[in-house]
Amino acid sequence: MTMDMTKNRFPDQVRHIHLIAICGTAMGALACMLKEKGYHVTGSDHKVYPPMSDFLKNQGIEIREGFDPLNLDHSPDLVVVGNAVSCDNPEVEAMLKAGYFFCSMPQAVNHFFAQGKKTVVVAGTHGKTTTSSLMAWVLFCAGLDPSYLIGGIVNNFKSNFRIGTGPFMVLEGDEYDTAFFDKGAKFMHYVPDYSVLTSVEFDHADIFRDLDHVKTVFGHYVGLHRNTSVLMAWDSDANIDELIVKTSARVERYGTRAESDWKMENVMITPPWMSFDVYKQGQRFGTFKSPMPGMHNLLNSLSVIAVADHLDIPVHTLQDALMSFKGVKRRQEVRGEKRGVTVMDDFAHHPTAVRETIRALKPFYPDGRLIAVFEPRTNSSMRDVFQKKYPESFDGADMVCIRKPPLLSKIPENHRFSSEKLVADLKAKKIDAHYFDETEGIISFVADRAKSGDLVLIMSNGGFDNIHDRLLKAL
Repeated sequence: MTMDMTKNRFPDQVRHIHLIAICGTAMGALACMLKEKGYHVTGSDHKVYPPMSDFLKNQGIEIREGFDPLNLDHSPDLVVVGNAVSCDNPEVEAMLKAGYFFCSMPQAVNHFFAQGKKTVVVAGTHGKTTTSSLMAWVLFCAGLDPSYLIGGIVNNFKSNFRIGTGPFMVLEGDEYDTAFFDKGAKFMHYVPDYSVLTSVEFDHADIFRDLDHVKTVFGHYVGLHRNTSVLMAWDSDANIDELIVKTSARVERYGTRAESDWKMENVMITPPWMSFDVYKQGQRFGTFKSPMPGMHNLLNSLSVIAVADHLDIPVHTLQDALMSFKGVKRRQEVRGEKRGVTVMDDFAHHPTAVRETIRALKPFYPDGRLIAVFEPRTNSSMRDVFQKKYPESFDGADMVCIRKPPLLSKIPENHRFSSEKLVADLKAKKIDAHYFDETEGIISFVADRAKSGDLVLIMSNGGFDNIHDRLLKAL
């Protein structure tokens, strides 16, 4: 098949835009933003189900089930192609054969929404969604009416997108690939005016060969920054230390090191708050309180405070915004409480994220046990690349339940992650760990053993068979 790449650009006039793989988080948000801007929007996907399907239909967007050349029978002016589809997708083949104009999701975001805005981009292996969400909320509280597109539902806005009239647009800078015709990272399409780099670790084993490959991609990203850009970089990551020499941006460091431009000190945990002092260039900047548990969340907050200071947002506004931030869905989200047992949902799946989430939450539930329930579901966690790292991630848990990876058939047999081995390794560390083939077994096991005061922390990047609601019913 010959691809006419000259059509990978934008026509002079656009009225009708069709999105292939519309039900992804970012693609669905883009569809709604385009609809809100006045375009006729249609879309297709092979898994059209709630809540995204209902959400899009309520926005007046027509969705067609499955990928079919007939989905293009309205002759759209532009087709946006999601990164989940390949070049042999029947709808993509029909698009190319007909010669329609097409682009990727980040290209569309740049063309239709980021032009003329000052962009604030948050990149890094961890913390992107929470940090960009807090950044958007701070800008809103400051009266700057921001636009944003983020990979999670911001609870304060009840949405993962917004079209504002203000000068700023907040973007979550994703290192995952862009489309079948562009295997580069999505964040390579954004040239930040202000950016945060939270961390650089190996992840996404389905697209990155190793850590050096990850560092190469992030190196290209920091190289995008102009000399007028501000890059806020975490101060305790050796990989970041290597990468920031490749940028012409003004680099500032944030964290806990004495020499950093922005430093956090005097952290106090007084549930439901965490408080900390911030120092700018060695001078006391202010005291802040956050409802988000964990040092990782305080570091995320510190990076936002530092960027916001460059935007001349007053300290008292930052303090109020931080205290009123309600977080992001699926990030330490309490789904309910029954019989005194709290059931929490979290997106953690990387070993570092699992470790930091458990460490963060333990002090907030001092009267009971922390029961960690983990489903290895990502393309990385189902591979054996983190087999030796995961045992160190559960040290703070009182009981651990590990599910068999649900999609192991996608992984070559000699590269598959073993939940049984993880449980054996945890038991060798004297941790009360249990293996389960199915979700049903976890529900009955935990419901039978959970006591008042316990926190059941459920970690997965997927729906986990609706375990949260089912466990609450069982309790």
